[in-house]
Amino acid sequence: MRTRKRPPMSKPEPLSNATVQGHMYTPKAQEIKDLREQTDAPMMDCRKALVEAEGDPARAKELLLERGAAQAEKKAERVANEGVVASYIHSGGKIGVLVEVNSETDFVARSPKFAELARDVAMHIAAMSPTYLDRASVPSEEIARVREELRASVPANKPPQVAEKIVEGKLNKWYEETVLLDQPFVKDDEMTVADRINAAVGALGEKIRVRRFAKFALGEE
Repeated sequence: MRTRKRPPMSKPEPLSNATVQGHMYTPKAQEIKDLREQTDAPMMDCRKALVEAEGDPARAKELLLERGAAQAEKKAERVANEGVVASYIHSGGKIGVLVEVNSETDFVARSPKFAELARDVAMHIAAMSPTYLDRASVPSEEIARVREELRASVPANKPPQVAEKIVEGKLNKWYEETVLLDQPFVKDDEMTVADRINAAVGALGEKIRVRRFAKFALGEE
């Protein structure tokens, strides 16, 4: 009787970069470091976000930004009267920015992370020239004027409901161009300036707000 030869056993597939231990993703040190540099979140928060996102860095970043926004909302009623007035000078002294950024305590205001945030916001203002701080600071007359201009740009054959949706979409785009907190952050356009501030709230554990800013350009009135 002939003995049938067994087919050779296939070699096991090598583990992918997404190391799995009992179905739980284990982030690598470099992944945690990269995410921390992008979001300024604590190391343990970065690790937790990567585990929940199963190694997807973009999703992990989204999770951290969402949590920063949630923390900022919880702290919204707190008083933030400490802080710094930061400055940024650009283009050989021809453009300058002053911005007041507030925190709850002087201890946080003197921290390197807070100083970095204030510098980032000042640099962003110098580069992107926002007109208003937030949506609440836009005068109602200005919003009405912009709405009218946007309505005039919608084709007349559009149904009213469709036309209104188009106007709202364009108005949101206008906010992104003119309102500081809505603008894409100049150092990372995947987040807004508000996201950058909320990330600092998550890292520092206090309410943080931009109170006011001023931009100066040589020769401008």
